[in-house]
Amino acid sequence: MCHSEHSGDSLHDRNPGTIGYRVRKMLWDDVEQVRGIDLFCFPTMLPPTNYKTEFINPMAHYLVAYTGPSYDTVADTENPKTLILGFIGLWYLAGEIHVINLAVHPDFRSIGVGELLLIRGIEVAIRLRAILVTLEVRVSNIEAKALYSKYGFSERGIRRAYYLDNREDAAIMTLEQMESPAYIKKLQQLYRTWSEKTGISSETNED
Repeated sequence: MCHSEHSGDSLHDRNPGTIGYRVRKMLWDDVEQVRGIDLFCFPTMLPPTNYKTEFINPMAHYLVAYTGPSYDTVADTENPKTLILGFIGLWYLAGEIHVINLAVHPDFRSIGVGELLLIRGIEVAIRLRAILVTLEVRVSNIEAKALYSKYGFSERGIRRAYYLDNREDAAIMTLEQMESPAYIKKLQQLYRTWSEKTGISSETNED
């Protein structure tokens, strides 16, 4: 379980079960909060990701789940209460999307944040007309593997001793044919199910 600190009001002042949130592209003003979540969730990653460099990387696509008093699609630089709950990082290269990382602040897990980030990431892949989406996940992370499988990812291989902290293997999981009508229909149904489960309507959750 990772932990992160944010400036502004305390995360613990909010009830995770009652907050609303949206997903949008990462903004420059989000970088420090994203970096904080990353450092706590991936402390063994060496070297740590430089999000200032990633922000200007033309191959990179970063989305953040955020909450605050308003859901403006531009940075609310005068309001310190806009909080980043989690993020997903994607690289688009040679027609393929690689999920670099997907992280949710531990205070806001189990309320659908990670699943919404995954949905939005897949939508980015569809808009870019990627031929596939691929990612690595710890072989022991049953919960994450189940989520990815739910969205059509299948295991395609193993990267041995991939994780530096304990040399754990990573399962390579891949999603293909995201542009097919059948998959788009499935994704829309999964999104509706997510919305019903979280109580956050699709009309108020556009990125």
